[in-house]
Amino acid sequence: MLKIEHGSVSFRLFLDGKSLFSHTPDAPALFLGKGEESINMYRGNFDIADRVSERYALRFVSCEGNLLRFSCPAGGDYLIEITEDEGLVRLRGHAETAGFNRLFLRIAAEAGEHVTGGGEQFSCLDLRGKLFPIWTREQGVGRNKLTEITRLADCSDGGGGDYHTTFFPQPTFVSSRLYFAHLENYEYSELDFRDARFHEIALWSTELSLVLGAAESCRALLGKLTAMLGRQIALPDWAMRGVWLGAQGGTERVTGLLDKCRRGGMDVSAVWIQDWEGKRLTSFGKRLQWDWRWNREMYPGLDAVIASDPDTRWMGYINPYLVEGGVLFAEARDKGYFVRNRAGEDYLFDFGEYDCGVVDLTMAEAFAWYKSVIKTNLIGLGFRGWMADFGEYLPADAVCCGGSGLALHNAWPMLWARCCREAVEEAGLLGDCVFFMRAGAAGSQRYSTLMWAGDQNVDWSEDDGLPSVVTAALTLGMSGCGLHTCDAGGYTTLFGMKRSRELLLRWLEFACFTPVMRTHEGNRPDDNVQLYSDDGIIAAAARLTRLHTALLPYMRECVRLCAETGVPVMRPLFLDCPEDDRAWERGNYSYLLGEELLVAPVVESGASARTLYLPEGEWVHLWSGAAYGKGEATVAAPMGFPPVFFRRGCAHEALLCRIAVEYAE
Repeated sequence: MLKIEHGSVSFRLFLDGKSLFSHTPDAPALFLGKGEESINMYRGNFDIADRVSERYALRFVSCEGNLLRFSCPAGGDYLIEITEDEGLVRLRGHAETAGFNRLFLRIAAEAGEHVTGGGEQFSCLDLRGKLFPIWTREQGVGRNKLTEITRLADCSDGGGGDYHTTFFPQPTFVSSRLYFAHLENYEYSELDFRDARFHEIALWSTELSLVLGAAESCRALLGKLTAMLGRQIALPDWAMRGVWLGAQGGTERVTGLLDKCRRGGMDVSAVWIQDWEGKRLTSFGKRLQWDWRWNREMYPGLDAVIASDPDTRWMGYINPYLVEGGVLFAEARDKGYFVRNRAGEDYLFDFGEYDCGVVDLTMAEAFAWYKSVIKTNLIGLGFRGWMADFGEYLPADAVCCGGSGLALHNAWPMLWARCCREAVEEAGLLGDCVFFMRAGAAGSQRYSTLMWAGDQNVDWSEDDGLPSVVTAALTLGMSGCGLHTCDAGGYTTLFGMKRSRELLLRWLEFACFTPVMRTHEGNRPDDNVQLYSDDGIIAAAARLTRLHTALLPYMRECVRLCAETGVPVMRPLFLDCPEDDRAWERGNYSYLLGEELLVAPVVESGASARTLYLPEGEWVHLWSGAAYGKGEATVAAPMGFPPVFFRRGCAHEALLCRIAVEYAE
């Protein structure tokens, strides 16, 4: 697979016949530099600036076996060792002289090439033409500096976000030329696709570990990528059946809502109660009491309720932070388990009108203690899953047992996932207990049982509303993380936004055709239409939850393939035809669900039809039975009937036809 050509002043690297590096005096591919960063954090939002004072193109010196040597005009050599193992090529580089702290590496690009990945990106499926900082953070409200919502959020607390801000960035991209590049470094980096001639990777380090893989198809490429990063295990059947009902407010209210939804015909497989530990009110809305202990006053008899209902999975909430004044906070403080500031004090910071400490997950004793909190307080109560929230807030100037906050920031969500995973394994519940996370990093794949898209607006906006979740699932899947869910109906309810009936029902339609169908009341529940608001919504939701259950035999197969091969459950239209430009251009809000289904959710308010692009194949419209070939199609999409197609002659055709008849009304 690997081939290197070199002369006295230049070299080229080929992988599977593809020219990926070309370094000449006139067009260098490798640079060293000096920079000074400035990072300011406020409630998980980061203002990052870098002043690069010097940047030097390196001069190729020699190639001795698998060792490349370059020299820098400012002095000193840079070495890259190239190894090939199990179909992957790894470039490990280091500088033989001090004084540099920035590295820039260019991978050759071609005209018409498309790239995707970058972790979970909400605004772009094809990343060409933009720069993507790799730094985990709050996704921000609105995520588009041209919108009024983002402006208001920025003016309020600097929380407006941008097209690239995400909980789960990953320095990985997949090219339509059928190769991937993955940066194994966790330091701050950037993927820059703005130049037509090359893709540039910028890194705040001179120690480099870059992995390249090539294959004959996107499927094979994802197989290699996920074999390296790790694969999510298959979900249990209960997780893919019906809906996970998001409810809160105490035992009486939650059990009452569960009964109401079931009387209305809903198939409810799980109840997710985020406020099991109590709540607090802030200007943002209803928040939680971050002291992860059962609040018996709000939830009297919860343990008995859980034990008496074995057919329902009960789920909770936890994050890796502890609120000042809480019982667990005092215990962690006394044991010295918090991340410190540079003065050696516990690093406390504002999470929105209350201060918290960060459990140091790089300290073995603190890590083990927090696992015990999960096993005792959540699993011990009877929960069989939880939202493992946050993980993005480690300050760059923090001091951890395992190193600096700057170096560890991007790895932190992966450590949080490992903590939850080990708690589940040690409780003997792996394969049945499901925790879902919003923050992630390279390696989260091998630990996290499920990812969710975070805190979307309760609106239709492309950057932060319903449409953005489709893009997020596809980019994350192409980054090696193939199990994805979302807050059906959205979460963020600010600046006059309110969840409408239409939005909730359209979002439920979309969620029905994903692995996990789950709801959230939002940060201001009283402002939002809810799953249980009236009989009409209950009836419509009941039909969709039963439809989701009817899809279980098919969904089980999709999830099995994801666990075994790394090919995601939700796939971009170009998966089997990366050369199809129209699949890249028109595929943002449509996706393949496994091998046999194509889904095009309605993502515009007031729409009663949708025009979409169908890739190669013969496609049958689920609801009408009409057949379509490759190309553009317009189909009716009345409420409750999102555009869904299946492949003619597919293995589950009989099942899908029965579903179409049974759920025709």
